Amino acid sequence: MKNKLIIYILALAVFLIGTIEYIITGVIEMIAVDLRVSTSEAGLLVTVFALAAAIVAPILIALTINMDRKKLLMAALSVFIASNGLMLVNLSYETLLWVRIIQGASGGIATVVAMAVATRLVEKERRGNAIGIILMGLSSSLVLGVPAGTFFSEMFGWRVLFILIGIISVLPLFIIYKKVPAIREEEAVTLRMQFSILKDSKIVTALAITLFYIGGYSTLFTYITPFLQAASSLSITEISGVLFLAGICSFIGSKVGGQLADTKGSRFTICIGLLLQGAMLLLFTLAGVNIIVLILVLMIFMLATWSISPAQQLFLVTLVPRNPDIALSVNTSFIQFGFALGSGLGGLVISRTSVLNLNWVGLAAVSVALLLAILLFKKMSSGIGTSTVTKEKH
Repeated sequence: MKNKLIIYILALAVFLIGTIEYIITGVIEMIAVDLRVSTSEAGLLVTVFALAAAIVAPILIALTINMDRKKLLMAALSVFIASNGLMLVNLSYETLLWVRIIQGASGGIATVVAMAVATRLVEKERRGNAIGIILMGLSSSLVLGVPAGTFFSEMFGWRVLFILIGIISVLPLFIIYKKVPAIREEEAVTLRMQFSILKDSKIVTALAITLFYIGGYSTLFTYITPFLQAASSLSITEISGVLFLAGICSFIGSKVGGQLADTKGSRFTICIGLLLQGAMLLLFTLAGVNIIVLILVLMIFMLATWSISPAQQLFLVTLVPRNPDIALSVNTSFIQFGFALGSGLGGLVISRTSVLNLNWVGLAAVSVALLLAILLFKKMSSGIGTSTVTKEKH
């Protein structure tokens, strides 16, 4: 694969952005005490980041679609780094909310543009693999970056972590400046052309698949610690070890999913991933039988979920080959909305019934995603609307 080192540098940038987004969940009590606000108010620091990444970032990407992708990526990373540097100042809670909005918008833009740049730096038949590597950065931040960040925050304070990540982020910024070539659209793209992609039923259906499979994942995983405590006799320390293994599986899943999408096709990879994801959610009902079974089911669940992501991103790129940035941007927004949907549904389940029922709600969401995928791919295979897809393997 061409430019492999650059692809991994882009993945590092995405890892750092993802860690900044989710680290709040690990140190939320510490932040609440420091800022003298309630835990729920501290939780808004996560919400505003996600909403900025989901809503503001796509709009800004749409407005800058004719800008050099290298310059846009560097600008977004620079703003992200500067926003982390603001943690040196003892900001008020209200000001910190605005900083998180800036981090969400700049981080969201950088993540999407990094994926789009990656697809243009490699051979066409290796695009899925490139996207998978970028997504390894994101998946790693969810489970590996957050525990590590929490550990260092407890030692040095949560503000120091933000500053440290800001400093580390200078490395990918410098390498992008030195190694990434200028990348522009071959022809001007208007706003009308960009938003016209949402008139395509195939794209809307694909985005709905993203919403429901991520929703099914986050319904359980947002509350995985109380779920494991209720389903087993594991201690908090042992659960941390299990989550570390889960993070490794998410990392491997992103890599394998990208490779499988290149060799077998994105449609095949998406269907297999959804089937495995749904099957594991069903098997969580047997979790209390044996601790080894519980851990194995969780490992496969993480592997399956994260193998879908690069294939889904590649599938959308093939649907909109002239303008992959917008397709990836909108899909990334739906990933963020999926996290919000899942965590909301999970919280509702916990408040009304038992934490052990989370897997059933997750299974329902994933089943909807699988049904939509089957209907969409069947429609495309029958020859309806396949003209927009370029060399997509079945």
